[in-house]
Amino acid sequence: MTSSIPNRRAVDDWTPPRRPDAELLQGRYVQLERLVPDLHAADLHRANSASDAIWDYLPYGPFASSAAYHRWARDVTQGADPFFYAIKPLATGHCSGVASYLRIAPEAGSIEVGHVNFSPELQRTPAATEAIFLMMQWAFEAGYRRFEWKCDATNLGSRRAAQRYGFSFEGIFRQAAVVKGRNRDTAWFACIDAEWPALKEAFGAWLAPSNFDAEGRQIEQLGALTSLVRVASDPAL
Repeated sequence: MTSSIPNRRAVDDWTPPRRPDAELLQGRYVQLERLVPDLHAADLHRANSASDAIWDYLPYGPFASSAAYHRWARDVTQGADPFFYAIKPLATGHCSGVASYLRIAPEAGSIEVGHVNFSPELQRTPAATEAIFLMMQWAFEAGYRRFEWKCDATNLGSRRAAQRYGFSFEGIFRQAAVVKGRNRDTAWFACIDAEWPALKEAFGAWLAPSNFDAEGRQIEQLGALTSLVRVASDPAL
């Protein structure tokens, strides 16, 4: 008998997807390589040293030395979850950010992007946007049904970024954690597989070279392209 409860539908012909592996994620502006401390730590520490503010909402950092950053990178790459990438813009050939998959749950078809840390030289570039797109693309094309983004509820920059990337706001988990001695309420965002075709089209249009003028300024804003895909607005913005 078919259920009449909204969204309590049968999920037919679905197989739990594979976990992330060492596959290189290659784009037009950037490539994502599995984080290897001996290969990437020194470059990442150099880029991240430009501003301590990028660590404000993360539970670790800043790091006083390349060796300290290397130890952190070594620790977080020991297991399979989180699964960290080093982000390397093709224009520079230098790693200038990291991001990871985490809370990887193939049995539920759910995966999260997190530990996003873009150095000042990576922020507000096509490479930064393409990095998130490549992770989203891999997740949905691998067969995941849900792609999540979570952040400190006071981090309005991260909340704006989530919606710009096409994630829908799903609510606030109050007193979800204590980070660096402070309370953290967590804002939840997600996009789902049914939205992926429209999101892929939006990212493709934004990332096209024709969307940038001679000075590299965007012509069409990504948020405008993803706005029709997002289900709910974020009341904090």
